[in-house]
Amino acid sequence: MPIAPLTHIPVAAGPAYAERIQRLPSKFTVTLKAEPENRFNLAAVAVLAAGEKIGYLPPEISRHYFEPLKKGAAAECPGRRAPLSAHENTGVDILLDLTGVPSAP
Repeated sequence: MPIAPLTHIPVAAGPAYAERIQRLPSKFTVTLKAEPENRFNLAAVAVLAAGEKIGYLPPEISRHYFEPLKKGAAAECPGRRAPLSAHENTGVDILLDLTGVPSAP
């Protein structure tokens, strides 16, 4: 049984992606792509916007989406910039709605 659809998922993005994130509009579409060659997370799912990587799904979330994305094509989902308070409190800059993205059981 697949996991329940997830909304408001934070993107793990470090300082390396800050400039790319700042250029994004308030709402946008992201592409999720499995990254099996990632040496830090064997189930990494990269998050791309406007053709550029802006971060990764958090490891505890990516493991549910990695295999379906690895087997199929990349998936798209809506994204939005997080409120300033979210960044100040948690460091989160981007939130995703994974409702339509296929997941593994």
